[in-house]
Amino acid sequence: MERARLTLVDPAHPPSRKAPLVWAIGAAIPWMMLALAQLIWLALDQRTLWVHGVAAAVTLLGIVLFVVVAPLWRYRVHRWDINLHGGTPAVFTRTGWLVQERRIAPISRVQTVDTYRGPLDRLFGLANVTVTTASSAGAVRIVALDVDVADRVVAQLTDIA
Repeated sequence: MERARLTLVDPAHPPSRKAPLVWAIGAAIPWMMLALAQLIWLALDQRTLWVHGVAAAVTLLGIVLFVVVAPLWRYRVHRWDINLHGGTPAVFTRTGWLVQERRIAPISRVQTVDTYRGPLDRLFGLANVTVTTASSAGAVRIVALDVDVADRVVAQLTDIA
């Protein structure tokens, strides 16, 4: 008997349109805390202003990179799909921004399907789906889905698995 083969496909579905905003806010929180710490440092010690200037420039660069560029780039890269047509049914994901990763989890190997909603996810009506398999590479995560989409994905995967 011949085994069905997984076909490498590009996942078609993006995260929610709210995802870049949620990712930006999540990244902005620690950067704003760092900026506040630098302002306190400047208020307490003004002897070496050039050091404060360098620290501020590095912080500003970090803010632009991690709060503006990274969330938009992640949105362009992140995709997910559940392929039930032809070949072996599987969950496909593509994630990352600087380092990108493609994951394929055959439905036959799915052990659990869970959702996770952090504080920002709840505030913006998003959810993350974690598909745990018998793989040593770990779970496959579908991030930043609208809650209704996440619920449908969980129901669909639970019915199939």
